[in-house]
Amino acid sequence: MAKVQQITLVSLAICLSTLLGFAAAANLEEKFIVEGRVYCDTCRVEFETKISQPIKGASVKLECRNITNEKIVSHSQDVVTDEAGGYKIEVKGDHEDQICEVSLVKSPRADCNEPTEVWRKARVVLTKADGVSGIYRFANNLGYMKKEALPECKKVLTEMGYFELQDEIGEEAEGHSTAP
Repeated sequence: MAKVQQITLVSLAICLSTLLGFAAAANLEEKFIVEGRVYCDTCRVEFETKISQPIKGASVKLECRNITNEKIVSHSQDVVTDEAGGYKIEVKGDHEDQICEVSLVKSPRADCNEPTEVWRKARVVLTKADGVSGIYRFANNLGYMKKEALPECKKVLTEMGYFELQDEIGEEAEGHSTAP
């Protein structure tokens, strides 16, 4: 009889440890880390160039809204960027039925604090139900625009092919004609 009780206790211990293992694994799956970067658009073109600058000390936040009624379901505290303009936001729970976005809150730079129209928010998917494994999610970089474009922007944008036919005020560039 003692052997039966020992076997039963060992079996019960194995079952409980397995269940605890599943519970711990489920808790690990319910966590995401959202990473991204905030930059200063030094050319006022609303995208990054090789002379864009990271913004240290910028604030961002993450909000998740109900997909049907758009009400905010959860949000993070404001997170501040590091030296490289990078941030990490830890998010708990699966947000399959929600739209989650990281958005700009504040720039510490007086010369670069106008949010870009296109890159003021970045949508992130925070669910394992979409087939993406792992806990890391990467948001598109978010940007503020400098008050005035840097003088070297024309050269940078020309190298990228943006000023082959027109200069920055829309006139024909030297040596090029737009006439047929």
